[in-house]
Amino acid sequence: MPAEWRPVRQSRTHELVLERIEERVLAGELKAGDRLPPERELAPVLGVSRSALREALRVLETVGVLVAQTGRGPDSGARIVRNPDDALGQLLRLHFALGSYSLQDVLEARVVLERSSFEAAAERASAEDLSEVEALLERMQEPGVGITVFNDLDTKFHVAIARTSGNQLTSTLTSAVRESVRPLILQALESTEDWPATADALNREHAGLLRLVRAGKGLEAADLVEKHIRGFHGTLVDEKARAEGADRADEALQDED
Repeated sequence: MPAEWRPVRQSRTHELVLERIEERVLAGELKAGDRLPPERELAPVLGVSRSALREALRVLETVGVLVAQTGRGPDSGARIVRNPDDALGQLLRLHFALGSYSLQDVLEARVVLERSSFEAAAERASAEDLSEVEALLERMQEPGVGITVFNDLDTKFHVAIARTSGNQLTSTLTSAVRESVRPLILQALESTEDWPATADALNREHAGLLRLVRAGKGLEAADLVEKHIRGFHGTLVDEKARAEGADRADEALQDED
């Protein structure tokens, strides 16, 4: 008997629209700042419905390469942009929540990225760059700074150092990896018994990192930032491992019963 016939798989229409737009970006025909034609013009040119076109544009907004302005006038319509930081951070956060990556994976990724960025920053950062980093540190050191604000400034501190390294991709990845565990870090900070003491300890390490970068001591800065990350982020890994171990023990007892 001949093999059974099966339907040919067809791409969804909005995926074909995405392919066409990507082709023009890769060919240099669409660049950041360029505007797409209005929906009423673009849909018939592509041979698709306006609903399929809108679905494709929503995907591009989600991945941070397009912004759509509603209304009329010169600022309305869809415009190509470069905004990867927020989009990549959101994507990693969702995948982390779904279990695609473990806390240990994120810890090791942070160590690799930040060792590299701090070492490069010690070699390349300008005085102006580091004055901005120092301003963030001063705000973290203000008396009575709240945990949420501190966590925001802490993230900006590490991302700012990555930016001064001269590698924009490292900066984006540093931001995204940190953002992926942002809720857990915030929760851990909120659960500390002595928040002022914790903030003081973290700030001493931040100040030490900045001094080493300013002094051009890249390897020492890399070693200290690894210790800094493993010291606090590492506690999250240990706590999760203990919780998982307790869960497995409970399941074993239930099985025995």
